[in-house]
Amino acid sequence: KESEIKCLTEEIERLKNCGSLGVSLGLEGLRDENAKLKYRLNFLRKSLQEERSKGVKSMININSCLQEIFGAAIQAAYPDLENPPLVVTPSQQPKFGDYQCNSAMGIAQILLKRTEQKVSPREIAEKIVRNIPANECIEKVEIAGPGFINVHLRKDFVSKQLSSLLVNGVQPPAVGKRRKVVVDFSSPNIAKEMHVGHLRSTIIGDSMCRLFEFAGYDVLRLNHLGDWGTQFGMLIAHLQDKFPDYLTVSPPIGDLQAFYKESKRRFDTEEEFKKRAYQCVVMLQSKNPDFMKAWNLICDVSRKEFQKIYNCLDIALTERGESFYQEMMKDIVQEFEDKGFVQVDDGRKIVFVPGCSVPLTIMKSDGGYTYDTSDLAALRHRLYEEKADIIIYVVDSGQSVHLQTVFAAGQMIGWYDPKVTRVAHAAFGVVLGEDKKKFKTRSGDTVRLMDLLEEGLKRAMDKLKDKERDKVLSEEELRAAQTSVAFGCIKYADLSHNRLNDYVFSFDKMLDDRGNTAAYLLYAFTRIRAIARLATIDEELLHKAAREDVIILDHEKEWKLGKCILRFPEILQKILDDLLLHTLCDYLYELATTFTEFYDNCYCVEKDRQTGE
Repeated sequence: KESEIKCLTEEIERLKNCGSLGVSLGLEGLRDENAKLKYRLNFLRKSLQEERSKGVKSMININSCLQEIFGAAIQAAYPDLENPPLVVTPSQQPKFGDYQCNSAMGIAQILLKRTEQKVSPREIAEKIVRNIPANECIEKVEIAGPGFINVHLRKDFVSKQLSSLLVNGVQPPAVGKRRKVVVDFSSPNIAKEMHVGHLRSTIIGDSMCRLFEFAGYDVLRLNHLGDWGTQFGMLIAHLQDKFPDYLTVSPPIGDLQAFYKESKRRFDTEEEFKKRAYQCVVMLQSKNPDFMKAWNLICDVSRKEFQKIYNCLDIALTERGESFYQEMMKDIVQEFEDKGFVQVDDGRKIVFVPGCSVPLTIMKSDGGYTYDTSDLAALRHRLYEEKADIIIYVVDSGQSVHLQTVFAAGQMIGWYDPKVTRVAHAAFGVVLGEDKKKFKTRSGDTVRLMDLLEEGLKRAMDKLKDKERDKVLSEEELRAAQTSVAFGCIKYADLSHNRLNDYVFSFDKMLDDRGNTAAYLLYAFTRIRAIARLATIDEELLHKAAREDVIILDHEKEWKLGKCILRFPEILQKILDDLLLHTLCDYLYELATTFTEFYDNCYCVEKDRQTGE
């Protein structure tokens, strides 16, 4: 069918050219032949669409279907237009139908530029409507205002999709070839505690991984730890002084943050210690076994602390810190030199990247490497060794210029083509306190992430006790509810804000069970599960009903809920494209409120007043 569609399309194009030359068949014959071919083409497209919807268990993206239909209509109405604007969006109000095609205004602008003749968008809309091919999803279209095309979906189409969804489950739209995605997120520094600044990268990065995993991609979750560099010289020198027998007895470093601060104070004030710290760096870089053991000890203490936080938030990561790329740095510098991109400035080796204001320093004057070198090595490794199709860096907005320069350098040297491989910086703003300033403790220190999570647990338990949940839940159930509410609310509060903006951290707001919060969604979800329990209808019975009966969508609230459920694939596609996860939160909140409206208006379960059943 696909090959016949291709042949028919080519034949229609050939006849169009014949018409312009006035050849053999005569105009009437050409018109008839063209009409027949177009009819056959539409029939084939429709049956192929039906076959695909039967053969594939994944949900149909209705917006994409409508874009295909209107794309074909615009192509038929204006065959000479290259890449005409194709704008299909869900309608904001029921009186304007279910979806709107708003392409007519854009086409009018193009025609005005091209022909210098003003064409009414409404006239364009009428022409598009006349060319809409046969399809199974549109009930009717109406032209409103200056040229908006309001689309009303067929109820039997929506009903069929809902039955299919119930039988097959929530299957994401097919992504074609299984592609590899690398997500770089969290990335704290060894010997420093994770603070509230790491919260956003960790939550957003993990959620992006879950999104791509759900959609069927092969995902590598990377933790680019800050586990190498000159700071390890002072840490190792301090370790040797405090715990001289560290090689045989594991040093009891309880508070690594205090240990770091003490070594930094000595580095800044004791000249002899500073010299020894530099010597330790040299020994570490030369992979001296004793110094490698000291380094590993310090890294292990940090890892254990980080893991406590990852366990709380249910986050899985593959550690691949800066140390992993050390052996590759020499080759990176060599490659840039061989291709003539390196300039020497005051002993430093630097690379200027077209369109970027700040050059990359790939080697310091003392022969050491920099963050620029390790980030280039990481990018190359992800492209060449991991063979990633998509690489996403979940790093704060402050690193934007640096990362764009690294990406541009990768393109300049020929590592990847942005048309083929997607390399993106998923930037995010800072966490603010309720005073709208950077989130700090009362003493002005950065807030420790563990303290924040423990405060969340305490607040969640207080809330549960206020609601007298402790009187109906067992100890185990209460603890499970506490962690679900505390960590769910912290995650959702972050994800429900546009990541590009700063956001105000407020426990009171995130634990409120009104509005777009995790607490409200948990409540809505629990209510839905309660209906399922009360109804005493098992899943097999539901599946049987979905296969044999038609879902009737007579009540306006049923119709609204049915359409809302089916918007999930287009929401999924949007966030896979723009990586703005708050769109999914907005959708879930809309779905929960739409369900509540339905529940209030249409009885799902009714108790018999005599028997109580």
